[in-house]
Amino acid sequence: MPRRSPGHRTTSRKKQHVEITLGKDVRFRGKTTGLERLEFVHNALPELNFDEIDPRTRFLGKELALPLMVSCMTGGYAGALSINRDLATVCESAHIALGVGSQRQALEESRYHRTFSIVREVAPSIPVIGNIGAAEVARMKDPSAVQRLAELVGADAFAVHLNPLQEFLQPEGTPAFRGVLEGIAMLVRSLPVPIIVKEIGAGLSPGVIRRLLDAGVRIIDVAGAGGTSWAGVEALRRRDRAEAELFWDWGIPTAKAVADAAALRKEGKELTLIASGGIASGLDAAKCIALGADIAASARPLLAALKRGGRSGLRLLLEAWSREIRGAMFLTGSARLSDLRAAKLVTYPTNDTGEFPPAV
Repeated sequence: MPRRSPGHRTTSRKKQHVEITLGKDVRFRGKTTGLERLEFVHNALPELNFDEIDPRTRFLGKELALPLMVSCMTGGYAGALSINRDLATVCESAHIALGVGSQRQALEESRYHRTFSIVREVAPSIPVIGNIGAAEVARMKDPSAVQRLAELVGADAFAVHLNPLQEFLQPEGTPAFRGVLEGIAMLVRSLPVPIIVKEIGAGLSPGVIRRLLDAGVRIIDVAGAGGTSWAGVEALRRRDRAEAELFWDWGIPTAKAVADAAALRKEGKELTLIASGGIASGLDAAKCIALGADIAASARPLLAALKRGGRSGLRLLLEAWSREIRGAMFLTGSARLSDLRAAKLVTYPTNDTGEFPPAV
């Protein structure tokens, strides 16, 4: 039997990841995002009309109709072409941002380059974000490879995803992270587009974010725990699942990761903050904005809507999320996103007296 190329193995893995996340229950089991424990303080006297609400924002120098991004998990295999075309088409019409899946496969071979380049072809005006893993960055001596990947998708920014948990558990993983921070700093200095650093579902701690900011990164995606468990995804890909099962719920809940990251601004840190990890509604997104995020991002629920109902199904879901965001703004008296960021959140009662802790 001929030996399979690295590109072939990566292609197969990317296809498996999408099939598992859409076809299996890979949600966190005992841990949630924490967003469900947060409630907005209701404003019964908003003093504005619903049609006056304006949820527009700017991201990477471009206007978004909503503070949303589709965090794409696809690319690098034959079936990804139609998925990415459909995602990009809907994002363009909805005027929201789009991130492509890991472009590692595109480094290894050119066979499926079009599964990535199609995004910019059909979405010329929205922010598009490229993507590569930290383990690849750690091995890079210069930025030329990432520059080519950024050009492949016409990227407005390029994301480096930190996924040590997944690399540790993945049967073919590369848990080699020495040199990642130096590689990220090199990309920050060298690339003509901004670098985004993100987790993929286990969250970023304030200590890690401080190190990234010191390296020159200014856009952070916390990608917290509570949505898709990538330990769970890898458990379903392994013959021996015991180890991966043990780490199924590993990570920092999204609500905490967002709040902790936003608090760094009080230290004078400059950052654009993306909230992702289990964002399953427009109300979740609105809560993240109130916690301090600039935009929210989601992947699996939106891919699932596309799989169930095609482009029209995804459009309908995004329209519902848009109304939910606007609803949260209306019910807190927030005409603009800047007002929503000042809206009060409280937590559910956590003791026998039924008392609420202080507002967040």
